[in-house]
Parts: sequence; structure tokens; C-alpha cells
Amino acid sequence: MDINQKLAEELKLRREQVDRTIELLDDGKTIPFIARYRKEVTGSLDDQVLRELDTRLQYLRKLEARKEEILAAIDSKGKLTEELTARIQSAETLVEAEDLYLPYRPKRKTRASAAIAKGLEPLARILMEQDVKTDPEKEAEAFINEELEVKSTEEAIQGAMDILAEEMANNADLRKQMRRFTQLSGTIFSKATDAEAETPYQMYYDYQEPVEKLVGHRVLALDRGEREGALRVSIALPEGRGEAVVVRKFVKNESASGQLVKAAAEDAFSRLLFPAVEREVRRELTETAAEAAIKVFASNLRQLLMGAPLKDRTVLGVDPGYRTGCKLAVVDPTGKVLDTGVAYITIGAGAKMEQGKETIRRMIIKHKVTAVSIGNGTASREAESVVAEVLKTIPHEAAYMVVSEAGASVYSASKLAAEEFPEYDVSLRSAVSIARRMQDPLAELVKIDPQAIGVGQYQHDMPKNELKAALDGVVEDCVNHVGVDLNTASFSLLSHISGINQTIAKNIVAYRSENGAFTDRKQLKKVAKLGPKAFEQCAGFLRVPGAKNPLDNTAVHPESYDAAKSILSECGFSLADLSGKALSEIPVLAEKKGISSIAEKAGVGVPTVTDIVKELAKPGRDPRDELPPPLMRSGDIMEMKDLKPGMELVGTVRNVIDFGCFVDIGVHEDGLVHISQLSNRRVKHPLDVVKVGEVVKVRVLDVDVKRKRIALTMRTDAPKAKK
Repeated sequence: MDINQKLAEELKLRREQVDRTIELLDDGKTIPFIARYRKEVTGSLDDQVLRELDTRLQYLRKLEARKEEILAAIDSKGKLTEELTARIQSAETLVEAEDLYLPYRPKRKTRASAAIAKGLEPLARILMEQDVKTDPEKEAEAFINEELEVKSTEEAIQGAMDILAEEMANNADLRKQMRRFTQLSGTIFSKATDAEAETPYQMYYDYQEPVEKLVGHRVLALDRGEREGALRVSIALPEGRGEAVVVRKFVKNESASGQLVKAAAEDAFSRLLFPAVEREVRRELTETAAEAAIKVFASNLRQLLMGAPLKDRTVLGVDPGYRTGCKLAVVDPTGKVLDTGVAYITIGAGAKMEQGKETIRRMIIKHKVTAVSIGNGTASREAESVVAEVLKTIPHEAAYMVVSEAGASVYSASKLAAEEFPEYDVSLRSAVSIARRMQDPLAELVKIDPQAIGVGQYQHDMPKNELKAALDGVVEDCVNHVGVDLNTASFSLLSHISGINQTIAKNIVAYRSENGAFTDRKQLKKVAKLGPKAFEQCAGFLRVPGAKNPLDNTAVHPESYDAAKSILSECGFSLADLSGKALSEIPVLAEKKGISSIAEKAGVGVPTVTDIVKELAKPGRDPRDELPPPLMRSGDIMEMKDLKPGMELVGTVRNVIDFGCFVDIGVHEDGLVHISQLSNRRVKHPLDVVKVGEVVKVRVLDVDVKRKRIALTMRTDAPKAKK
């Protein structure tokens, strides 16, 4: 198989794009580096296409390696033919390759292997001929052997049929045909193990659906229900159709031998083939559903990490609680902790409540807090109500936002948090994290295991390695896309930069502590273990504000500094003009001069010139600054009981799943916008319409206070729900 050509065809890329990209990957270049600084080489492939190519490349290489192992194993048995070699080499998937290997794979003891050991294989060959003149009973007499424990013609014939059944079940073409038949014509059934038990899986207590129509989130729900012992799940084919497929393939006639072969075919289907195919189809359904769920999780995580930061604001973080009170932490615009405290504002009334309100009010006024970040966990509702009340009594303007605190407790109890805030207890660290999430979601959330961030669907059921690889890739892409300040970035942020592992990240922090702030990028070469290859990959993503060379505070790579100077010169500027200011007129001037002409004089490609021009126009720009700001609240608090069908509200998308999205509308419980209510037009997947963090207009369809469920719509043509 020509892997590179196959990748080019599958991903609809030019062959040279694939060849050059693979060369870069094999040379150890990271995907963010390739996407940003090797556009001329790859034809400007973005990071998501590059990751898709890399993932598929690893699969195809694994497939080729497995084929070689299979060919060697069959050859060692002396059973490798030219035809079999060709079939194995042309296998498109690991499953197909394994199907071809199945008849030759070393087996545990089976009924067929026992029959072969008794010398019954020649009888199986005789029966398979299905000669109308053959008398099976008479032929079987020659195989009666007391020493081999074949005591009768019946035992001999049964042994021969066992051999035939296993051979039929191991037939690669038949297995492929049966898998396809099951996928197209099978029906999945689920039954309750205890019909009286109350579980989250009650809608699946007596459930059936064609396999072909089964959607991913249902597959994962059925899997979990079965794993937790609430459901029994199975796949069935239309009555008699499966057996008929096997019989048609192997039975030639109605002779006595043909009748025995037919019985062996039916046994092969029910005892061996279909149970194996059912497992394979269910595994494939699960893998497909998991792959789709991982993509949704990754997309949600990308949007959350790339959420607009709330810059230049002093923030009060509130980690709500009942018995132990609400933990408070004020952080300045750089994330430095200014103050901490505890306020008992969520239980009852009286002096303690008033004292708690005064604590919050005093902290807000003292530190000129203009934004309050409230965690959405236990007691969030009560804390939000008090904060909204306090904000009406302060002398300056301030607003609040309820943020997801998913993973905050994991972080606050981690070794990393203990090193960062040794002077604070776990709950106060959590309040700091909640405050910083509002200021800079990316910088704070990279400290947390992505799986704990809570924007997935059945994430704990996903294959751990695949999920980790996908989420780590998203974090890496986001951190490098934004870039980091070399002098303030945490160890966590630095460790996600292209070319920097955890050891080098620690060494950068240590160098900073020992030698003071970096004054230019070249100093990175003095960091222990940060060699030329690592420097090449990381330098462009690390910013040095105030550096002597202003290009050190941009995304322009050091290898392109001469090109940047040439571009500046062509547009009538110098490096000195770049210091401390943006050159917003450069894009217009560059267009007038001609990008291609400038590129030729600078000795670089057009994509590189285009990127450099953007950087010179806005040095050190943060791509998140172009996003709409997060939705802040300051008015009256609504409760779920206040909601009425027909109400129009503005909310923030908190999570996107296969069947819709959840929207925070300020009543503590998120409302569900079902996929059918996302748009006036038909929506293939919610991600085509909404993203995590997006501010959307919704209308209330239905409110179930008892079950804490809110149904919302984003359709403009939806009829008003009845009150």
C-alpha cells in the first residue's frame, strides 16, 4: 500500500503536501509549529487537518506493520499462497486483515480442533464435496477408532461437522458479508434486568431500533446501562435470514452429505459466526460513537479554552458552600492574589448573613473589584442572589458571571496548586481558580486534566488513550495559537508550548527565578536541555514584552527576522518604528506594493509574508481579543419558578452534545435546546450551529420544576408553547 497516496486521496490533498508534511512529522516537528511556520512546505494546512493526517498516518502504518506480522506467521506454517498474500496486502482495515488471519491463528482447544486431533478432517472433506452418491454413514465407518475415542459413526460425523462449522465461521468473505448484513438489517434490543428499578436508563427498559439508525449517544447510553447491570443488550437479525446466508454460501444440493453440511452451516451461524459478528458490530458501534463523542468533546474544549479573556479587571472569585461558607479570593488583572476571606451567606439570615454580605462588600470596594466570578456548584444559587444584592450597594459599577467550576476541586487539591499557593488551603485555592477562569480561561484551565473540565458527553466511557491524545492536542493547539508571555507564563502553560516538555518548562521557570526576567528570545538557548531543535519549535510562540528587539514580542519566528525587517523597509518603516506601537497601516501598504513582490525580495513565501504583516500591524496580538466578551449579569435574579413559556432570554452555551446544547440563562439550572430547536433549518449536528461560550438568544418552551428541566428553543418560527 502506498500510504502517502492513500492519505492524499482520503483527505483530498495534493501528494506533495502529504509527502512534505510526513517528512516534517517524522523529523519530530510538532503540529502547531508546522501549522504556523511551515505553511509554504505544507500548502498552508491548518492544525486540525494536520492532526487528522497524523492520526490516520499512524493507523495506516500500524495496519502495514500488522500485515507483515500476519504474512510472516502464515508463511512460517507453510500455508502462504500468492492469492492469500495479495488479499492480506490489499486489506483496508485491521479487522479485514485479522479475518484473513483467523483460520491460521493459534487457537485454544475447540470442538473442531479436538475433531482434527481424532483424525476426522478427511471425513469433513468428503462431506463438503456433497457428492450425491456418497453415503455419509458408510464413509464414517472407516474413521471409528477406539484409541482416538471415536466410538461410532455418529461421533465421527459430528466431529466432521464441527470442523466444517468452524471453517465456515472463519471464512473471511462470509464474516465481512455478515457484518455488513447485520449493520444494514440488524435490530438492537435492550431489556431491563429489573423492570421495577429506578435508573437513568428507564427509556431503554424495553427498547429496539435498527442498527443502521442508532445514533452515537444512544450507543454510549446502552453500553453504560449494560455495564452498570441495568440493561441486557443484544442484536438480532430477521428470523432465519442469517442462517440462510451461510447455507446459500456452502450448501450445494439436497443430498445426504448436503443435509449434513446444511446442519453444520446453521450451527456455524448460531454458535460461532453470529455471536462473533454481534460482538464486532457492537464494538464498531461503540468505537464510532466514541470517536464522534471525542470530536465533540475536543470541539467544546477548544471553544472553552479560546473563550474571550476579561482583561484589565480585578476579579472576586466566589467558591460557594453551605456549612463551611463561601470562600472568597480577589485577584488583580495579572492574576496575583490580593485578598482572601470567607462569607457565610448561603444559610438562613441574621447577623452571620449580614456579616458575610459586609465582607464581600468591603472586599469589592477596597480592591475596586469590577467583576465577580461565581462557581456553579453547590449553593451557587444562594451565593449569586447575595452577590447581585451587594453589587447594587457599591459606589462603582461591577457585574458578575456564573462560571463552570468543573475541575476546580481537582486542581485545588493537586500538587501543582500546592506548589503555586502553599499558603492557602484547598478551598481558597479553588476560589482563586474560579476568579482566574474569568480573567483568562486558557491560562487557568490548562492546569486541569481536560477530562475534568466537564464539556464532554460520556467522557468517562471513552478509550482513555484516544481521548487523552485528542484533548492534549486541542490544549497544545490553543496555547500555541495564542502564545504566552515568557516572563509570566506558568509552568503549566509553558509545558504545552511546541518543543517544550515538562522538564524544559521547569528549567525555564528555574532560569527566570535565578536570573530575573528574560530580555530577549536568544536567552532561551541558555536554559538547560533547551537545544537548537527545541528553540526552533518554541521561540515563535514565546513573547518577551519590552525586549530590545520588538520582534521578540510578536509571533514572528526568529528565522524570519530578516524577512520582517525587509517587509518593514518596503513599507517605509524600521524596527524602531515598531517599538511600543502597532503599525496598522502596514497591511494596506503591503497590498499596494504587492505581497508576491515583497515575498520575493524578502526571500520567503507569500503565506509567511501575510502572517508577518498581520503581526506587524498588531504586535503581540491575542486572537481572543476579537471575540465577543463574556456575558456578565448585574440585574435581578430569576429562579426556575419565575420562568414562563414564551419568555425570551439571553444565555451562554455551556455544553454541546449530540442531541442539542445546554444554555445558562441565569437560573442555576441550564436549559436544553434540543437539536430540533436549534434552527429553522434542519441541523445535522449541534456544532454546526452553536459553540461553547457563545452568547445566544433563546425562548422558553417548557419548565418542569419538579424534575429541574427547562426546554428552550432558538427557532424563530417555533409556535409559542401553551401555558
